[in-house]
Amino acid sequence: MRKYELMYIIRPSVEPEAIKDIIANLNNVITNHGGNILELKEIGLKDLAYEIEKHKKGYYVWLLVEMTIDAINEYKRIISINENIIRNIEVKLGE
Repeated sequence: MRKYELMYIIRPSVEPEAIKDIIANLNNVITNHGGNILELKEIGLKDLAYEIEKHKKGYYVWLLVEMTIDAINEYKRIISINENIIRNIEVKLGE
């Protein structure tokens, strides 16, 4: 398994209960495919560096995980179809 840093930004208009559901669902995708969540930080509502889809703020979530290739591919697939996530990034950490 490889280590990754993941970050995604949720639309600021999403209700707090729905934010918790989104985070829980993405965490389940990781763990159900054999991944381990080492750290999770909900950074919260912050200003964006530039507008994204007419939003000036977003709810930031950062994770440090260990995942297999299959798990990262499924994570990318799920996050790409979730319309409440306006940006995401995955960074593979050194070998």
